[in-house]
This record gives sequence, C-alpha cells and structure tokens, in this order.
Amino acid sequence: MAGLEDLKKEMVATVAAEPAVVREPKKDKFGRAYATGRRKDASARVWIKMGSGKMTVNGVDVEKYFSRPVLRMIINQPFEVTNRVGQFDVTVTVSGGGLSGQAGAVRHGVSRCLDNFEPELHTALKKAGFLTRDPRVVERKKYGKAKARRSYQFSKR
Repeated sequence: MAGLEDLKKEMVATVAAEPAVVREPKKDKFGRAYATGRRKDASARVWIKMGSGKMTVNGVDVEKYFSRPVLRMIINQPFEVTNRVGQFDVTVTVSGGGLSGQAGAVRHGVSRCLDNFEPELHTALKKAGFLTRDPRVVERKKYGKAKARRSYQFSKR
C-alpha cells in the first residue's frame, strides 16, 4: 500500500505543478470579437467592440427591432451577469425563426462573443447557462395526425 500512496502524492504534485491554461482573446484587426448564436430556427452573427453600448440588429436600433421589453431583457442578460452593461457596441445580423428564437440566438451569440473578447468571463457565462445552445426545436408533424401529437377528432357514428 505504501507504493500506492507514493504514486498518489506524485500525481497530485505533477498536476499542481502544471500551470492553468490561459486562453487568449480572439479579436480581429479592428478590435472586434465575432461569434454565431443559434436558437430554434434562428441564427445570429454577432460582432462586439468596446464602445458606448449602442446595439443594432439588421441595421435597425434594438428598441425598434425587438419592441417587446422581455426580448430586450433576454438580449442584455449576458452583459448584466458579467457587469459589462453599456461598455460594448454590438452589431447583429439575425435571420430565420420568429422574434423569440431570434432574441435567444442573439443572447447566445453575445455570450460567445464576450467569451471570445474576454476569456476570463467564461465561468460567469457558463454558470448562467448562456454558452450552451438550447437544443429544443419544434417537433415535426406525423402522418395520420393533425399536428405533431394531436389526433383528428374521433367520431363514433
């Protein structure tokens, strides 16, 4: 048993001696970070850079594009979790799906962008669940059914 204890101590010492992997920020020559976010059928291409907090979606102001306050709240969640509200200019191109799916796609893209821009924010974003793509999509319609699961009305006679 003494040999096993020595081996355990040796392994712990080598693991402790290895430095933690430090990720480098991924930015282009203009100082922007890019990421793609997806939710349901929507895809969002997101660019962020340091700025005054201006956000445009498909060339339109975010208040005009996402007029419901709930959708804007969803989009701003990554900034609130990381305490970066109003520090980044965000440019988004989003397509596919409805407004709710698009807002989720933008949130996913913004989270991944922040992770690329400042890798030390990874833990906070991961803990909040913003880096994980939501896999839920609409169930397909089956033959012999009115919708995905709903049957046609049954008639005895």
